[in-house]
Amino acid sequence: MKTYKQVFSELKEQNRMALIPFFVIGDPDFDTSLAIVKTAIDAGADILELGIPFSDPIADGPTIQKADIRAMKSGINMKKALEFIRIIKEYRDVPIGLLMYYNLVYQYGTEKFFSDFHKAGVNSVLVADLSIDDADEIVGPARSAGLDTVFMVTPVTKTERMERIASITTGFIYTVSVLGVTGSRDKLSNTVDGLISKLKKLTNVPVCVGFGISKAEHAVTVAQAGADGVIIGSKIVGLIENNLDNPDKMLSDISAFLTEVKSAI
Repeated sequence: MKTYKQVFSELKEQNRMALIPFFVIGDPDFDTSLAIVKTAIDAGADILELGIPFSDPIADGPTIQKADIRAMKSGINMKKALEFIRIIKEYRDVPIGLLMYYNLVYQYGTEKFFSDFHKAGVNSVLVADLSIDDADEIVGPARSAGLDTVFMVTPVTKTERMERIASITTGFIYTVSVLGVTGSRDKLSNTVDGLISKLKKLTNVPVCVGFGISKAEHAVTVAQAGADGVIIGSKIVGLIENNLDNPDKMLSDISAFLTEVKSAI
């Protein structure tokens, strides 16, 4: 299974950062979701960030909340999420990170969750509603299962907490570019440059930036600031929502957008 370390090492040699699109598994349905993720891989995704749908995704804005609702209505559950991941890994060995919420992990059984999903092909799990203060809940079981750890840093995270986060992160630091929830924004926050620079002085762990990135020019700005990867979710999920009645256009629009971003960075 290809690791984050391998991907970031290869990209460093190529002098470019990782393109990391986010999708909710099963949005708008299982088969269409598979086609979407395969299209993203073909368009140049270096790493995938996938969400397992949840009823109360508090870190997410309306666009991804609606994607969660569509996916849940389509019948996605843990068993189907595992099947989905296995199919994607058979298609292409691209590293997969899950971005999800702790109740899903807890209800499944923490150790069993990490073990089962690693066996299916997952590289890491970011639990969006679990702070660094409660990291012990997942760090041990994740590492025992063979998973990398990924945690978030925000524009208001203090230096001391950044150091703590960096010390237990083995995959990449998910750097939140703005205050608030996920969602496309016209302008990139002016806090990004300083946040990336600060993290780069504290750690050698890759720094990837997400939240609010919706244009190729945003990705370029993040690259120029020294980020190792760019995570794009709401913009792409919005292309799904806008083309629910036209799957062919949905796939075409996603491919065109990711190709544009890939070329830009």
